Amino acid sequence: MDLKEEFQKEIRNAPYPHIEPYSTGMLKVSDLHSIYWEQSGNPDGHPVVFLHGGPGGGTSPTNRKFFDPEFYRIILFDQRGSGKSTPHACLVENTTWDLIQDIEKLREHLKIPEWQVFGGSWGSTLSLAYSQSHPDKVTGIVLRGIFLLRKKELDWFYEGGAAAIFPDAWEQFRDLIPENERDCFITAYHKRLNSENLETQYEAARAWTMWEMKTAHLIPNEETIKRGENDEFSLAFARIENHYFMNKGFFSADSYLLDNIEKIRHINTVIVQGRYDCCCPMMSAWDLHKAWPEAELKASNHIVADAGHSANEPGITAELVAANEKLKSIIKGT
Repeated sequence: MDLKEEFQKEIRNAPYPHIEPYSTGMLKVSDLHSIYWEQSGNPDGHPVVFLHGGPGGGTSPTNRKFFDPEFYRIILFDQRGSGKSTPHACLVENTTWDLIQDIEKLREHLKIPEWQVFGGSWGSTLSLAYSQSHPDKVTGIVLRGIFLLRKKELDWFYEGGAAAIFPDAWEQFRDLIPENERDCFITAYHKRLNSENLETQYEAARAWTMWEMKTAHLIPNEETIKRGENDEFSLAFARIENHYFMNKGFFSADSYLLDNIEKIRHINTVIVQGRYDCCCPMMSAWDLHKAWPEAELKASNHIVADAGHSANEPGITAELVAANEKLKSIIKGT
């Protein structure tokens, strides 16, 4: 590719400018939980639902930038206990299957017959689980930073694998836990994140969140790291994430998502993965692609050579925009 072609590609795959929502609301999904939702882009466009990470991460205005606002009707929502949803950081009635029901309730509330699904990190987990539960409601899927919530993935990140690359950040995560409790860090943090002492919860939440924020980029990003200093964000992020990991994602088998690929094999799907993703290492994207070769994962572009985990790294952002453009062209028949 010559310089002119490279420049044209960069322009074509640039993130879209900031836009504001044209409607927002709170949807009561149970006697306890209400979820925040918003719509932006084209009210008459093709619907796409953005499934955020964590779990517990919530959405942000920057999540709208991956979608052509003239073509897409962009739906963002905060999952139970996350972001603007209430009650904050609540673990009661908070499982993968509750979230899947919420996605369906939101789709019906917004009178959307079917939609495209987009998710990264935990959002990729939820995208797969939702699509496998409701394949007739999904027109296409874009996945980033694949997380299949298997034991080997949790062990990689919380039992020393990623620590080989970020030993300095790992020490801060590790040192909160006494040596006699270090046989399982997820369990040790669960004890503290559910302590009756709120300050103990906050201390554990900051350490848990900071570990992930410091490892989310190929080159650590100060703006991302500062999120770990926000007690409100960290409490929801850490408590909900740890709750799901303690319960193995509420899946009946370690390989649940791979075992159910047949249900979604026919759906047009693009996988985007950072080569040096330390949070959700590329082994998971590769395993998914081997089980589902129909889903696009091309080494030449979808495996981003100079990127880690974050969707906000330039190469990842560009390929996510390109993935949506590909699905857009399929929908338009061009």
